[in-house]
Amino acid sequence: MARLPVILGLCVLFSCAFAQQTPPPAAGSCVACHGQEGQGAAAFPHLAGLGEAYIRRQLDAFASGERANATMKPIASGLSETQRQAVAAYFSGLKMAPADSASAEPPDGPGRELAVHGRWDQELPACVQCHGPDGRGIGEDFPPLAGQPAGYLENQLKAWRAGQRPAGPQELMGHIAERLDADDLKAVAEYFAALPAATAEAGDD
Repeated sequence: MARLPVILGLCVLFSCAFAQQTPPPAAGSCVACHGQEGQGAAAFPHLAGLGEAYIRRQLDAFASGERANATMKPIASGLSETQRQAVAAYFSGLKMAPADSASAEPPDGPGRELAVHGRWDQELPACVQCHGPDGRGIGEDFPPLAGQPAGYLENQLKAWRAGQRPAGPQELMGHIAERLDADDLKAVAEYFAALPAATAEAGDD
């Protein structure tokens, strides 16, 4: 009988762990493009490990039309505030698995130069100043860029340049994107896409 409380405790523990990995019903349409584990696919960004407040703000922006996207607008606007919060909490609690496709060494070239050093003669700060070393993200306002699809990153920079997405804190991304030409957009997007996404191990450091 002394073992019974231990067994019951383990059952509760495993049940909780399983429940945390089960997406809420509102996330059903999300996993079709972003993956059951939020790992992303093709041009669809990975959501695993992005900050809860950040994901919620993006869903709210899609719902209101402040962030223009023909696919996300009907999905986000079809969710209640409570459902959007549940979706944000679910994906923020997931961790990215290591990806075999990412480069072992960061690629060199103009994209790396912009990402790591910026271009101060044009008042362009380095991307890593806000998004952290290797683009792993900092806080709730500056999400990780490493490992996101290049096409997705490039399209977001274009959206900021066109005013189709909220420019973020102090409107930084709007000012930055308008100073980048088409070659810059492509190069910096390809640089961050080639970096390994932050994994559970990296996030625990």
